[in-house]
Amino acid sequence: MTISIDACAAPDPRPEISGDAPWPPHRAAGLARLEAFRPQMGRAYAAQRNYDRGPGRHTGVSGLSPYLRRRLVTDEEAVAAALGAHGAVAAEKFIQEVFWRSYFKGWLERRPSVWRAYVDGLAEDRARLEREPGLAAEIAAAEAGRTGLEPFDAWAHELNETGYLHNHARMWFASIWIFTLNLPWRLGADFFMRRLLDGDPASNTLGWRWVAGLHTRGKAYAARAANIAKYTEGRFVVGPERIGEAVPLEEEEEEAPPPAQAPRAPAAPDPSAPSVLLITEEDCRFEESLSAAGFAPERFRAAAILPATALRSETPGAEAVAVFERGALSDQAARLSALGAPDPVELSAAAPEAIASWAREAGAAQIVTGFTTIGPLKDRLDAAAPALATAGLRFAELQRRWDALIWPHASAGFFKVKQKIPRLLSELLLDE
Repeated sequence: MTISIDACAAPDPRPEISGDAPWPPHRAAGLARLEAFRPQMGRAYAAQRNYDRGPGRHTGVSGLSPYLRRRLVTDEEAVAAALGAHGAVAAEKFIQEVFWRSYFKGWLERRPSVWRAYVDGLAEDRARLEREPGLAAEIAAAEAGRTGLEPFDAWAHELNETGYLHNHARMWFASIWIFTLNLPWRLGADFFMRRLLDGDPASNTLGWRWVAGLHTRGKAYAARAANIAKYTEGRFVVGPERIGEAVPLEEEEEEAPPPAQAPRAPAAPDPSAPSVLLITEEDCRFEESLSAAGFAPERFRAAAILPATALRSETPGAEAVAVFERGALSDQAARLSALGAPDPVELSAAAPEAIASWAREAGAAQIVTGFTTIGPLKDRLDAAAPALATAGLRFAELQRRWDALIWPHASAGFFKVKQKIPRLLSELLLDE
């Protein structure tokens, strides 16, 4: 199947994108950003992607992550654009970075206990804040960018003000948080999830674990003064002695990552069952998934959107993240309504039983949604399972072929997926 980036595009004019902000929360804006960056997806990306030039000047990277996170723009579309403009060799690095996102999702899907350990550990870290006012003050200073370490403070301000950080800055920030400031890594991951427009449970949790030396045992990521100076082009020059040594963390309850289990197989929809449509940020180009499954949008008895930003953390997050999610869901709902789906209501993620009540009132026997990956939304939907069962409702998920083909290879390090990228691309993107 050949992927067209213009398929199902929103009819409104594509806005002009300048710098990194704002990120208008709709598909048209994501496609505009994709088109604008397409000429740089080849060797220019490989040469420039590591440079953090500061807010509004991140010209070496695409800035597509808030759209890819919600599939307003899909992984297939990003990779197809790079291949079409540059070919597989020149665009290799850009393509690999897109695959990293899928690798992390697949790795966590195959090790759900790692997510549970993160959630439980975060609860313990939060309890420490209640008991240790000194630690709470240190966390507050770090989040506000008041540590006195100039690059770290600048990145904290950028994250708080824009909802974005360059990937290299994210690694430096996490390394300094853990090894220089000696702060609990889970509280840093939680800070990112509350502030990042592209916050993704798999990429964020595993990225922080990787920096800490927990993802690849014995190999932590070290923020180095010379590296920071080089890749910020001299914006930040600090003495090497001010940055702590990266000594991999150890967790008593986990000597090594657990063995990979088979990826979860979702319950497929029953085409004959009266159905309702549940729209979440897991897939905001769901019309494509419905079409692949042979579901016409007009068949649904009702539709609903389920905002989930509030589930990211017990601590209130950035309003900009909630605004982006709500805009993305509204944009998806409008496109589905234009194709014949019912106008949606909004459900509260705070009340899992509300999903069952809504579906039952619509006369449905089945709820159809996108595949929900491991994270806060999956936890909340799992909490709704008893109410759904009591109401006699099936919960059916449509999984994208992209994920189904990549995740089985996410059994160890990224290298195993990287080796298979050429074959996977031929299966995913080329004409049969």
